Amino acid sequence: MHIKKIRLINFRNYENEEINLDEKINIIYGDNGEGKTNILESIFISAIGRSFRTNKEKELINLEKNNCKIEIEYEKNNLNKNIQINIEKNNFNELKKEIYLNKIKIKKTSELLGNICTVIFNPNDMDILKNGPVKRRKFLDIMISQLRPNYIYLLNNYKKYLDQRNIYLRQIKYENKSKELLDIWDEKIAEIGYQIYLYRKEFIEKIKLKINNIHSKITTEKEKINIKYISNVEDKNKYLINLKNQREIDIKKGYTVEGVHRDDFVISINNKQVSVYGSQGQQRTVIISLKLSELEVIYDEINDYPILLLDDFTSELDEKRIVNLLENIQKNQVIITSTNRNTINKANKYLKVENGKVL
Repeated sequence: MHIKKIRLINFRNYENEEINLDEKINIIYGDNGEGKTNILESIFISAIGRSFRTNKEKELINLEKNNCKIEIEYEKNNLNKNIQINIEKNNFNELKKEIYLNKIKIKKTSELLGNICTVIFNPNDMDILKNGPVKRRKFLDIMISQLRPNYIYLLNNYKKYLDQRNIYLRQIKYENKSKELLDIWDEKIAEIGYQIYLYRKEFIEKIKLKINNIHSKITTEKEKINIKYISNVEDKNKYLINLKNQREIDIKKGYTVEGVHRDDFVISINNKQVSVYGSQGQQRTVIISLKLSELEVIYDEINDYPILLLDDFTSELDEKRIVNLLENIQKNQVIITSTNRNTINKANKYLKVENGKVL
């Protein structure tokens, strides 16, 4: 699959722009603040349905306008396809979002997932290692959602029931509501949470199979990498029992302490946790290996190469790591943003961005 054309109307700092891409390596270059990352963001939104930079969709609309449009023309399985996303705000600052797939309006964002598959690398990805488990769960959730449309449905339902349970826990604490009614949410959370656990476990195992070979190659077999999935939801019945046993603690705290919303994974190099003991260079290499593993997992699933988005990636990588990365992405469409036109020795297309214009 590859993107052929992007049209942006009133999106961020683009008033009306059409961008044609090569099916191989594209360099989008220019000074900071000119709008390079906005282009990658528009692709990501068209693939996932939401931004990787903000949860406030009104920020996507040009400050002086009331609506914006993203339109992507792409080729997949030798067929030309189209995705269009319209976001409009009314006088009350309320947003209306419409998504069209091949000119047909879809009802749910989940129907968008899997049409364009992407893997994104940006400087903030170092947070996957350095920050808490939220970033690591988000990494997993985005990858799995592109490949298993039912997964996002499970996540949304789990969050809904978890929120309801947390509200009721506080009602028990402050309003003396009956504890017995927690059975309703406990059963739903255990059932859906266990399904989420199985998806995550499956894909952690897939990544584990890929990352060993990739990391060994990048480090010339000097480092052995390992990923360990951490969850207390390995058995559905025990999960349900734990929810019941934890009730008094949950009521006291006012929220659900245990569940898949607390899942995590740990990456180690030579049996040492890389987030704690790894050097800056090792951490960067681990992120490269993780992203390349994601590429390979997606390819195995859909028999097609995902589109690789590299946002300002030279700021985090030295020349050797850039070479190692590019050696592994010969068959992907790659879209790179950089302040330097000569980020790599040879690209198929160069696009200069200047004040919301692509030259």
